[in-house]
Amino acid sequence: MAAGAEMADVRLALDPFDPAAEIAAFNAAHPHAGGIVTFLGQVRLTGGVEALELKHYAPMTLPGMEELARAVRARWLLEGLSIIHRSGVMRPGDPIVLVCAAARHRRDAFAAADFAMDHLKSQSWFWKREKTAAGWRWIEPRAEDFTDLARWDHSASR
Repeated sequence: MAAGAEMADVRLALDPFDPAAEIAAFNAAHPHAGGIVTFLGQVRLTGGVEALELKHYAPMTLPGMEELARAVRARWLLEGLSIIHRSGVMRPGDPIVLVCAAARHRRDAFAAADFAMDHLKSQSWFWKREKTAAGWRWIEPRAEDFTDLARWDHSASR
């Protein structure tokens, strides 16, 4: 299959997923890729965080993730792309998001994964809150998240 021709694997995970198994399956599915980049985001064990909850709105979340995957695949020549994002309550150390990008050349894979994560961090279709000993509090994207996203407005691809 030609680069960019296959569909991306985009999933909204309502239950925990096994990152190692997902990465192994992705790698096995793309033996002709010269570079495979994976990014795993997990719940931090800092600041007294006891739990993290991501809520989603079904009519927006998965379609938004699928549109992001289309944008990534339109911008870089990829052999494969996978985006898995959790929704629900998670504990420190639990995986939240996994992005895998396979490309003939490493730079396309790195850029595609980075672009996808910058969009997920600042323009996602999730509402996030964390629980500490003081209770639950909502979390908004940081200014740095928007700065990271803005750099893609002027960058070239392919």
